[in-house]
Amino acid sequence: MGLFNNIFKKKEENTESTTNQQNDRKHFVSENDFLEKYGALALEKQRNLYAVTGGLSWNVDMNKEEITFGDDLTFPMQVLGSFSHSSETWLWLWENKAGGYAESVMKQALLLKQYGEENNIDLLTVGKFDAVPNDLHLIGMIATEMFDGSGYYLGNYGQGTMVVTIKSDLIDNVESEEFSRILTVFPELISTFEIQNHKNAFTNYLSQKGYELTSNGNEVKAEKDGNIINAVFNENNLLTNLNGNNS
Repeated sequence: MGLFNNIFKKKEENTESTTNQQNDRKHFVSENDFLEKYGALALEKQRNLYAVTGGLSWNVDMNKEEITFGDDLTFPMQVLGSFSHSSETWLWLWENKAGGYAESVMKQALLLKQYGEENNIDLLTVGKFDAVPNDLHLIGMIATEMFDGSGYYLGNYGQGTMVVTIKSDLIDNVESEEFSRILTVFPELISTFEIQNHKNAFTNYLSQKGYELTSNGNEVKAEKDGNIINAVFNENNLLTNLNGNNS
């Protein structure tokens, strides 16, 4: 379990402009729209994060805006909010009036609030609401993709769980076998979240990974560097079969 350092101290430094923090290239108008467009990419990043930090203890310093894993892995962080285990509610950091936190540690949370207001997305604009664990993952995934992060971390501190995003070249540059990762990440995505159109999510994911797609009815074939992934969907565009052959 992590321990909070100086968690109730307000940072006195002036906050810098946050207008350049948001990735304007990505756009979504609902939770499902995000999951179909970017969900698999966000989930994939978690594999890299776990490869670097998995199993290590964690500690946050709100003043320094840093999270440390183990003895010496320290990364800059942004705090999105926290989930109360007793009330089972989510509280965005900007809604935590008693915390006295510096705006600089919640830049991403504030920009997501602004984005939610512009696109009528309640998840991003309601300061406190009844939540389930998947909501924490979804919020972390959205922030990771919208701000080109390396991943998000759920830090359980006993009374609750805080959600932070992390950016690090060390995490981004973890080597992985892309072909096998796709075949595990996509099934994980559609089994974790209720996504309306698996076919859209699959084609978005594979095209963003640089695969060439060809469709034949309910079947989609994705090919890249001699690797072939085949997906079959039913009449409701839900996945019924996924397999592949690598070169």
